[in-house]
Amino acid sequence: MELNQVTLPVTNMPEAVSFYCMLGFTLIVDTPHYARFGCPDGNSTFSLSLHNEAFTNSSVIYFEHEQLDELVNELISNGIEFEQLPTEQRYLWKEAILHDPSGNKIKLFWAGENRLNPPWKV
Repeated sequence: MELNQVTLPVTNMPEAVSFYCMLGFTLIVDTPHYARFGCPDGNSTFSLSLHNEAFTNSSVIYFEHEQLDELVNELISNGIEFEQLPTEQRYLWKEAILHDPSGNKIKLFWAGENRLNPPWKV
């Protein structure tokens, strides 16, 4: 099996679509209640589903990018705000943290070889 899609809840579809387009994703399905995006690299997709009620989403969605620092600087210059700038983590990933307009937590990261083969791999 291969993981292909994760669906995030959002409270304002036009605002969310605009946000993810600013991050560099390609909009491939656009309806008032559902949107799907292609990732810039690979064949993965993710989607948004409109929720009219308040929600709590404790999931975190991760997007990997080799030139993480450059990407974050570009996004900042385009008005995207970050909770945490790229920071080396004890588990050998470099991560930046931000939230979409509906509060979904996003981590932009680079792990390189350590994503699949960390030193403590079983």
